[in-house]
Formats: sequence, C-alpha cells, structure tokens
Amino acid sequence: MADSQNASETERVETVWDQDRAPGDEASASGTSGWRGGISGGDWTIFGAIAAVALAIGIVNALSGAQDAAWRGDSYDVGQRLFWELSSIIVILLLVPILVLAVRRMRQAQGLARRIGILAVAILGFSTLHIAGMVGLRKLLLWLVGGAYDFHFSLAVVLYEFRKDAVTALLLGATLWLIESRRELRKVARQAASMPAAPLDQPSPDLIWLRDGTSRIRVAPRDILWVASAGNYIEYILANGTQHLIRGTLAATESELACFAIVRVHRTRLANLDRVSGVDFKPSGDFELTFDNGQTLGGSRRYRPAVASLGGRTAPA
Repeated sequence: MADSQNASETERVETVWDQDRAPGDEASASGTSGWRGGISGGDWTIFGAIAAVALAIGIVNALSGAQDAAWRGDSYDVGQRLFWELSSIIVILLLVPILVLAVRRMRQAQGLARRIGILAVAILGFSTLHIAGMVGLRKLLLWLVGGAYDFHFSLAVVLYEFRKDAVTALLLGATLWLIESRRELRKVARQAASMPAAPLDQPSPDLIWLRDGTSRIRVAPRDILWVASAGNYIEYILANGTQHLIRGTLAATESELACFAIVRVHRTRLANLDRVSGVDFKPSGDFELTFDNGQTLGGSRRYRPAVASLGGRTAPA
C-alpha cells in the first residue's frame, strides 16, 4: 500500500449555517452529554452538515486523485484513494466536539493572549489525535482484511500531516465560531422579544407640541393666552409675548385644547379661561376678556355662554 505521502488526503470543510436553536436554549435530549452544556438537536444538525460536506469533498478528492494518477500513467485505483480519504474524514468528524469545546472556551476567554493559547493547544491536540487515530484506523482495517499499513513515521511526514491538520482545524473552527456568533445573536433576540415591552412614552397631559415651520416647540397650555385663526394657519399667543404660527384649523385646535379650558369666544378666536382675570359684558352682548398679564381680547355674544360662569358685569339682554 502506498503511504500517506502519496495519497491525496487534504480535507476542506465549507461554512455551514445553522438552522436550529442554540444549545442552552432548551433542555438537552435525555442520554446525551459530552459537549459543553450537552448535545442539542442543533449540535447534531451541525455535525451532520459538516459530515455531509466533508464526505462529499473526500469523494471528489479521491476521484480527482485517481484521474490525475491515470493521466500520469498510473493505475486508476479510486478504491484505495477513497480508503485514504474516508479513514481520515472519520477521525476528523470524531474530533469535531473537541473543536466545538475549544471555540466556546475561546469565546469565553478574556484577552487575546489567552485566546491564542487555547487555539494553539486545540490545533496541536487536534493534529496529534488525528494522526494517531488515522494511522490506527488504517492499520486496524487493513489487518482485518489481511493487509498491512506502514505510516513511514518521520519528522517530514509529521510536519506534512500537521500542515493539513492545522488548515482543517482553522476552517472548522472558523465555521463553528460563525455559527456560535449567530446562535448568540438569535438567543439575545429571543430574550429581548420575550421581555415585557416597555411602555411607550405618553405625552404629558400638561404639555403640548407645536410645529413651527421645520421645528417643534413644546409649550404648557397654561402659557397660552389665546389662539386665533389666520387663514390656513393657527396663531398661538403666549403670555410671554411670543407667537407661533401653526398650520391647521381652528375647529381641530378647539377639540384638542378643550380639556385645558381653552374655549371658543369668537368665530376666529379661542381663549384660555384659566388666564382670564376679568370679563366685561357689553350692552350689545359682546364681551371683553382681560388676562392676568393685562392684555385684552374681545368675544362675540354668540359665545357668551362659554364665559358666563366667569362673572363680571352682566349686559342687558
């Protein structure tokens, strides 16, 4: 039998995205253990996906190696090359839990130096176990069929195998790292979704917002003296002398401000009765309101009932 130096044994594992729940999100199936936190359904799915990809790559490598050998004039012995590939892949798959544990330890570790140390130990352990397991499996299987396997142990052969194992371990580790990152994000999202929603900020009953052009202005209804219609706009007059022109209708504004004792006193005006310090009824039935800052505003007799409770001098009927 040709030794491993002449065999095409390079494995490649592509990224496999997890479609299941993260470990720890639910209880592990009874009778399963060994991986950190137990083996969940998601772990078995990942393992199966990696195994399927590795098996497919191994078959392709064996077929390609046999074809290359035939082109060089050697025998097209695809069975032997499949044996080399599959015996290596079987051991790699058995070592995947070690890589899972190493990745999870690295993610929990604090500091770059500690992570690099875990990575180095994981690669060395992975390569050592892979070489020993691969050689032992080949020797056992060939012995069972009456054959023999010679690894031709030497520093050059070990370095050759270690180089391939390091690449395989890094590819598998990177894949598992991405899967663990995605799992954590999904777990955080589920936890956030399960938390009771924070109550939405409700506008204060003592404050209102006015849109003045491109800006928004927050005012207290107590500061409003009166509101007047100005075409397609509404003009707010405040006690400090400022004025704000807001697009809207007086009818809509009257409905919004009614709860603040701001009522209609004229066809085109609303007045804040809480700021009125006096009311003077005219013989015509109209009236004049005096605010606590000394300003005055006229009202029409049509809306006299709105201010009748304020008192003042009663006009003749």
